[in-house]
Amino acid sequence: MSQVVRTRMAPSPTGELHVGSMAMLLKNYAWAKRNNGKFILRIEDTDKVREVPGSLEEIKKVILDYGLDWDEGPDRGGDFGPYIQSERLEIYKEKALELVNNGKAYYCFCTKERLEQVREEQKANKQAPKYDKHCRHLSAEEALSRRKAGESYVIRLKVPENKTVVIDDLLRGDIEINSDQVDDQVLQKSDGFPTYHLAVVIDDYLMKISHIMRGEEWISSAPKHVLLYEAFGWEKPVFAHIPIFLNPDGKGKMSKRKGTVSSRSFLERGYLPEALLNFFMILGWAKEDQEEVMTLAEYVEAFDPKDMSSKSVAFDMKKLDWLNGVYIRKLSMEELKEKVAPFLPAEFPTQKLDKILPLISKRLVTLLDINELTKFFYIDETPETKLLLKRSDEAGVIDQLEKTIELLSSIEDWQTESIEKVMRSIQEKHDWHRGQFFMMIRLAVTGRKATPPLFETMDVLGKEKVLARLKKAIAQIS
Repeated sequence: MSQVVRTRMAPSPTGELHVGSMAMLLKNYAWAKRNNGKFILRIEDTDKVREVPGSLEEIKKVILDYGLDWDEGPDRGGDFGPYIQSERLEIYKEKALELVNNGKAYYCFCTKERLEQVREEQKANKQAPKYDKHCRHLSAEEALSRRKAGESYVIRLKVPENKTVVIDDLLRGDIEINSDQVDDQVLQKSDGFPTYHLAVVIDDYLMKISHIMRGEEWISSAPKHVLLYEAFGWEKPVFAHIPIFLNPDGKGKMSKRKGTVSSRSFLERGYLPEALLNFFMILGWAKEDQEEVMTLAEYVEAFDPKDMSSKSVAFDMKKLDWLNGVYIRKLSMEELKEKVAPFLPAEFPTQKLDKILPLISKRLVTLLDINELTKFFYIDETPETKLLLKRSDEAGVIDQLEKTIELLSSIEDWQTESIEKVMRSIQEKHDWHRGQFFMMIRLAVTGRKATPPLFETMDVLGKEKVLARLKKAIAQIS
């Protein structure tokens, strides 16, 4: 095996990239970068039935949008291409035939109907479903004759009998399984296309992948891959099977049934890519100093897959929200202005963004929150009448509103300082209950109990809108 660390990610263009796949990609990327190695992007597109048009381009784009990249692969080239499996079919056919010629694989002519009958009999006998090796001992002459006759066939691996298969896993140590539990797996399908298992082993070896870091759901396939490496006489890479993410409630594998799980969807919900990457970093792994907020460069410098937990962790949305808030507050106002721009609704008064943003920036959990936090600036929101009247009566509130409107109308230089001076003077002059008065004004002006600072908010809303909303509140109460 090459001394150069080469890692890879090999998504299939059958839909959007799962957020768990992006987290796995980050680990492979970081380990390659830490060791001055190469990170390879390979596209496994041999399942044409499930392929989604445009999916390949979206996978590449979302990786870049997260601030990551690949050294070799589509659009980058490299010495071990092509990096798209459908362009490597002749390589797989050649290698499958090599196994047959070396007595490590064989032609199987069993029909779909026969295989189904075998499965049903095994099921009835409470046996694990497995190929019964019916064609394993066909002579080369008979196999050739049947192929020439046009019979449909697949190529299967001739799994050694009663052999201990050892998977040396960075996180889990040696995982052992008896080869009798491994099926004589199909390597090449009847249409000439390789199965996943054949293609992935061939690609990883020919592309000199040194470390295979993938989800723990692939542990059950690892014996098949190890047996293939041994059948070819190839040195095995280092395996690390990383725990999967659990749903936020800690129950079961994170799935679409529990919410949107695509990498793109988190960006669309207003999470910053830097915060998401940081979140992926600390799920199941920690720096020696336990510091949770870190840059990509700091992670690359510290990450070692052997230090990862072998236990699955919940996708803690509260932690993600906290981290995203941390990263938002790190942005300058100009940076934040640029980040929130795609999330602003068409009705938003963009000419007031410079004034509005500083008022709500510390309350943003995601960029998308700007919609809810600022809606009252451009949409009239009517508060409940009982809230306007809290701690006072109808006549008292109307009197307060009328006197406030009169004084605010006299302000010529409408700005925060002038508004605050007038508002505080009228409250003190009439000795109105401070909490009741200012909450009532806040409700009348914004429709909400919780908003940015009142006087700054009134400044941004403008004199005309503030007076109109105060008058509307009087009409509502009367």
